[in-house]
Amino acid sequence: MTRSPLFKHLDRLEEYICSAIFLVMTLVGFANVLVRYLTNFSFAATQEILLNGFLLLTVFGAAIAARRSQHLAVTLFSDLLPAQARRVMEWVATVLGVILLLLSAYYCIEMIGNQRASGITSPGLQVPSWYYSLGLPLGFLMIALRLVQGTLTPRNEVPDV
Repeated sequence: MTRSPLFKHLDRLEEYICSAIFLVMTLVGFANVLVRYLTNFSFAATQEILLNGFLLLTVFGAAIAARRSQHLAVTLFSDLLPAQARRVMEWVATVLGVILLLLSAYYCIEMIGNQRASGITSPGLQVPSWYYSLGLPLGFLMIALRLVQGTLTPRNEVPDV
C-alpha cells in the first residue's frame, strides 16, 4: 500500500517543527553574539526566545522519540516476563502515558487561558506570554499520538529515520 505524499510529510511533522525552531534559535543566538561583539550591547529578548525554543524543542523532540519507540524505559521487570505479558505491560504503560500527556495538554490549555486573561507579557519583547505557550498542548498531543503509533508498530517495522 503506497502512502500519499501528504501522509509522508505528516509522519515527519515534528521534525519539520524542530528544524524550524532550531533554525530560528541559531539565527537569534548568532545575531546576538554578533551584535554583542560589535557593539558591546545585547538583545534583551534573546534569552526568552532561546529558553522558550528549548522548551518547544524538548516537547516536539519527545514526540519524535515516541514515534521511533526510542524513549528511555526501565525494562528490568518486563524483560523477565513472557512475551505476551510483556506486550500487555507495554500497553499499560502506553495507556498511562497517554493519560498523563492528555492531562498535560489540558493543563497547558488552562495555563494559556490564564495567561490571556491576566494579560501577562514577556519581559524582553513585551508580547503576551501565551504566545510562547501555544505550541505546548499540540506537542503533548503529538507525543500521545506517536506513543500509541509506536506501540502499534511492531518492533521490526520501527523506522530509524
